[in-house]
Amino acid sequence: MRLTCALTGHRALPQNFNVNALYDALEERIRAGCDRFLCGMARGFDLTALKCLADLREKYKITLVACIPYRGQVRSMQQEERALYCSLLDFCDEKIVLHEAYVNGCFLERNRYMVDRADVLLAYCRKETGGTAYTVSYAKKRGVDVVLFEN
Repeated sequence: MRLTCALTGHRALPQNFNVNALYDALEERIRAGCDRFLCGMARGFDLTALKCLADLREKYKITLVACIPYRGQVRSMQQEERALYCSLLDFCDEKIVLHEAYVNGCFLERNRYMVDRADVLLAYCRKETGGTAYTVSYAKKRGVDVVLFEN
């Protein structure tokens, strides 16, 4: 079974965020049939998950897709995050850029784009409001299977 998994989560992660548990959760999705992963390329959860997937690619044949809300997204990041972003972008098999420049609402549009193409949404959602909560709600309304990652 070939499934597509979209990723969503908060940009700010707690200091005790368990990367090993995230790695295990992603590996579980792979074992459940997910072989294509859509990543929104935001700092925090997105890039952390993509780093885990880059490591998992040594064991599994998976496709990594960067879903970039606008060209130049990386310029809004701190230097250390930029370096990680650029190195992980090189691991991606596909790079989809939704807009040439920033436009209002482009992050939510990116999230809807990923959900609309996903069978499963792996979400790290600790708040009831904000972009991640919106994306989880949107996925549920669209009938996409939502798997909540508990840190």
